[in-house]
Amino acid sequence: MSCKQLCVIYGLFLGFIAQAQTLKGRVLDAQTKEPIETATVYFDNTTLGTTTNAKGEFSIEYNDAVQSILVVSFLGFEKQMIANYRTLSFINIELKEQTDSLDEVIINTNDGLTRKQKLQQFRKEFLGTSTWAKSCKILNENDLILRYHKPTKTITATSKNPVIVQNSKLQYEIAYDIIDFEIIYNYVDERNNVFNNKSVIYLGTSYYKPLLDRDKSRTQKNRLKAYNGSVQHFMRALYREQFEAFDYQIFFKGFIVNPWDYFKISKHENPNLKEVVIEEQVTILYNKKAQSSLLATDTVFVVDQYGNYAPINKVLFVGDMGSQRIGDSLPFDYEPVFE
Repeated sequence: MSCKQLCVIYGLFLGFIAQAQTLKGRVLDAQTKEPIETATVYFDNTTLGTTTNAKGEFSIEYNDAVQSILVVSFLGFEKQMIANYRTLSFINIELKEQTDSLDEVIINTNDGLTRKQKLQQFRKEFLGTSTWAKSCKILNENDLILRYHKPTKTITATSKNPVIVQNSKLQYEIAYDIIDFEIIYNYVDERNNVFNNKSVIYLGTSYYKPLLDRDKSRTQKNRLKAYNGSVQHFMRALYREQFEAFDYQIFFKGFIVNPWDYFKISKHENPNLKEVVIEEQVTILYNKKAQSSLLATDTVFVVDQYGNYAPINKVLFVGDMGSQRIGDSLPFDYEPVFE
């Protein structure tokens, strides 16, 4: 995407966890009250996850790097997202069976674009176009339900199962459960396969599973390269009020400026969060070459030391950071390894 094209990247954010804890629980069928074995339990956008045993029981640890909701899912059942687990040591979770939909009936309906065209656009805007994204492969593309709405020039995507992405360079397998995915175009020429994007919006939950890695040193280097200059990296620099140390420069109307004339940081009622006020669109330059712009549609947002911020949908990036996708992403609990 060019700097003029807007990408809105949604995520799910919650408050700070005070200390390392263990959460235990049990997952049941809401109708039969029978235990559900092999249900997946994970903290959104992290590597922290587990599955239930034959009794439907699970035990999962989390630490202060985790800012996420707890996600519980099982094939054929409605996913549950749980926020109020922090004061609990044990939780009972009941999953309801999914209701039937017409998605399978209309999956092959002629909507003006071929499935091949829609898949090409989905891969590009879901995975990205970077070096890291090009190493990604979607392992279950047949599960994707892709539709094109010609009057609004919009592609939408849904899937009953999480989209499984294998990132060979960053050595993660990502299970991404789509809640909302939409590409809106300014211009579409179906016959010549020309697409000019206006915006991309995606929302979902994700679980990162590290792959068995025979070259840990190379993977660590790749992850560090993907991390540097990312939104996560920028937000951590903002929290620490250390743009220069993180190799960021801030520009306004083409001129380099003092960042703290434009980013006003103050204490939050939660001592582990900081409140940020920004009223002007600024340009961000990382490592003197990667350029992005930050558009804060709400002037106030909060950020924590791990780079999590909220409300995410009100802090918009264009340029290098705005073009980052799932193929460039790292889990919330990633910590850089320096050699």
